[in-house]
Amino acid sequence: MSKLTTTRYKKSIKSPYAGRVLKPGSNNKKLGFNVKANKWRGKRLYSLTLTERATCPKSCHHWETCFGNNMPFAHRFKTEGLEAKLRQEIDQLMAKHTKGIVVRLHVLGDFYSVEYVEFWASMLQRWPNRLAVFGYTAREPHTAIGKRIADVEQAYPDYWAIRQSRSKAYDGTRYAASEEFEGDCFTCPEQTGKLDSCADCGLCWSVTKTVKFLTH
Repeated sequence: MSKLTTTRYKKSIKSPYAGRVLKPGSNNKKLGFNVKANKWRGKRLYSLTLTERATCPKSCHHWETCFGNNMPFAHRFKTEGLEAKLRQEIDQLMAKHTKGIVVRLHVLGDFYSVEYVEFWASMLQRWPNRLAVFGYTAREPHTAIGKRIADVEQAYPDYWAIRQSRSKAYDGTRYAASEEFEGDCFTCPEQTGKLDSCADCGLCWSVTKTVKFLTH
């Protein structure tokens, strides 16, 4: 069994109050900032990075090979005090961006508790039509956290798009498959150079068909 339980770069773990936890997508060429995709067009894209492995289920098939292994300079935020800081920052960003924001969960890390999922549900309720969330999770659908993620999607289908990180074709659940997957899917257009960024594409949050990602 692996001895890894957190990031390899422990000095990169920061308090949520050490700086802004929601980073503009303009800091990451892959993400982009100004959403041009038809769904959520006009919003601004921000991302959140947590600590890989420390917030992830051990069942994740990327436990050993997480691409965080190659990100020594990424700031990973602790979960203590995180939700209060996120609420503060979201309120500030809503005042700044009249059409709202899209939050990419999680560049690294995962949903770490049922209460954390419920926090995001409360934010969607607080900012109807203005807050949108997309991302990926290794939390299995039968777990308490996985079930709550599915509940939020059912309640907010137009503004919550979390894909299961596992190689399966669409069967009513959104999936994000790995490179070797051969089922019905599309390959990430940003990775193949067809589009410049997630903000230009939007397929991960617009369609239910399985997306396949090339190995990092």
